[in-house]
Amino acid sequence: MQEITKEVLKFRNDRGWDGNHDAKNLAISISLEANELLECFQWTTAEESIAKDKQAIIEEMADVLIYLIQMADCMHVDLEKAVKEKLIKNAIKYPLPENTTK
Repeated sequence: MQEITKEVLKFRNDRGWDGNHDAKNLAISISLEANELLECFQWTTAEESIAKDKQAIIEEMADVLIYLIQMADCMHVDLEKAVKEKLIKNAIKYPLPENTTK
């Protein structure tokens, strides 16, 4: 995660784009890119969409992650730590059924 974060931030900084990348604008950009991802699936089944537009789907997924990494940087959030902590909370909130084995 650290390596990809460094690459994303270097790309942004090299182009001088960090000036308008505040939390609000980055949150908006994440939402817009997520909607572009949804657009890949509009009016088709998941299987049809993936068969037809897999590369576009991959690129939109990457765009969402790129903006999320930038937002985490802007807010001084350790995204990897945040995900691990959220998984712990989710495990408590959504425990495995009693009869499930690991």
